[in-house]
Amino acid sequence: MATTKKPVRKKNSTAKSNTIKLKFDTSWPYAPAPESKSAATIHKQYDLFINGEWQKPLSKKYFDTINPANEEKLSEVAEANEADVNRAVTAARTAYEQVWKKMPPKERAKYIFRIARMVQEKARELAIVETLNGGKPIRESRDFDVPTAANHFFYYAGWADKLEYAFPNRGTAPLGVAGQIIPWNFPLLMAAWKIAPALATGNTVVLKPAETTPLTALKLAEIIQEADLPPGVVNILTGAGATGAAIVNHPDINKIAFTGSTEVGKIIQRAIAGTNKRVTLELGGKAANIIFEDAPLDQAVEGVINGIFFNQGHVCCAGSRLYVQESVAKEVIRKLKDRMESLIVGDPLDKNTDIGAINSKQQLATIRKYISIGKKEGAEMYESSCPLPGKGFFCRPTLFTNVAQSNRIAKEEIFGPVLAIITFRTDDEVIEKANNSPYGLSAGVWTDKGSKIFNMTKRMRAGVVWANTFNKFDPASPFGGYKESGFGREGGLHGLLPYLELKG
Repeated sequence: MATTKKPVRKKNSTAKSNTIKLKFDTSWPYAPAPESKSAATIHKQYDLFINGEWQKPLSKKYFDTINPANEEKLSEVAEANEADVNRAVTAARTAYEQVWKKMPPKERAKYIFRIARMVQEKARELAIVETLNGGKPIRESRDFDVPTAANHFFYYAGWADKLEYAFPNRGTAPLGVAGQIIPWNFPLLMAAWKIAPALATGNTVVLKPAETTPLTALKLAEIIQEADLPPGVVNILTGAGATGAAIVNHPDINKIAFTGSTEVGKIIQRAIAGTNKRVTLELGGKAANIIFEDAPLDQAVEGVINGIFFNQGHVCCAGSRLYVQESVAKEVIRKLKDRMESLIVGDPLDKNTDIGAINSKQQLATIRKYISIGKKEGAEMYESSCPLPGKGFFCRPTLFTNVAQSNRIAKEEIFGPVLAIITFRTDDEVIEKANNSPYGLSAGVWTDKGSKIFNMTKRMRAGVVWANTFNKFDPASPFGGYKESGFGREGGLHGLLPYLELKG
């Protein structure tokens, strides 16, 4: 059998070898993708929004609000004193008695719906301002905060003329004037969370945003003004603790809604004791996130990252206590460390950024204090090797292993990107450990067995328990805590009740 020889290609003696060697660099940086600031307008100075108008503070005082990512001044904001609070409450009471409670519910719904649509229309500007003032990544502001805020207005616009169906065979009446105080971690969303159900049920509002993040609440005031909401129905006052105290203590306020620290929540409880004021409190948390050996581990790891790092840990319901079943602990910790190394800490306006700036210098100092405590307690610390910007308030994502249940980093709320990992063997053991906390706001369970999910959720003392996910919110779902995480519910049909007097 004849054979054919393969042709031999003559080599050029002067040519280089045709062998190609490739070296892959897996650490290629992303090209910067900053969101433009040009789509947002921030005024140099903001007054108080009272009775549908911008009014100078009687205190004649203003304070600076800054960008925590670079410490630059964004604007100066009015500081309301007790006299300013009295003006706002008077305006709210007048609007309640003369206009808002008399208005047909379907007409109130139109105003709330209009606000929702305008929040959507101005979504890009609101997201930029939220990120500039709060430090959170633009992706979170754009994809979660602003759309969810609009959804809350849409949702409660739908309830305004359906209260007879919400509470069948019961008459409903609004309470009057609601004093609302919101935190700095979700400024726009918390404002919508508070204002929307109050308006839907026929109440008027005096709202105070956190002193470090007032700008989106003031942007919301511009939207409310543009929507032609009757003057005095919503009043927005800026200021610090003294302003909030004046709202809480005002005798003509019927309802207090507060989201913030447990310590301040206790002060509010003492202040309104003996009065007829209604109150809902959404306070601190130290959420337990539980991974069983049969869980989809990659999905669970991503859920942990989402639950504690993507939001800088600036969430009361952040999954800052991670319980991992011993048989998969090494694998889960390895995956977590690998995933942490891929996270980008940096300019919050950059669309590549995963972890933005800590909201304030004071909060960063608190986080660093707890990291130091964790090391002194003997826990083993691991932090990402990512570089940090030279200016601004930034913290690398950090986890601790070999954590004891009694360690302070496992018991106290840190409110930063710090994760404490504790192992367990049995269902009963992890239930006992997870419930052994003064807090009870939220929790998470990761397993492929539905029966285990139902068993865990039934026994866990937490207001919200997520299954095979974490930090998912819907306007139709109630949210709130047990124990020192507060009481009352916001969101859903349950969120209407704190603003109503039921009859019959």
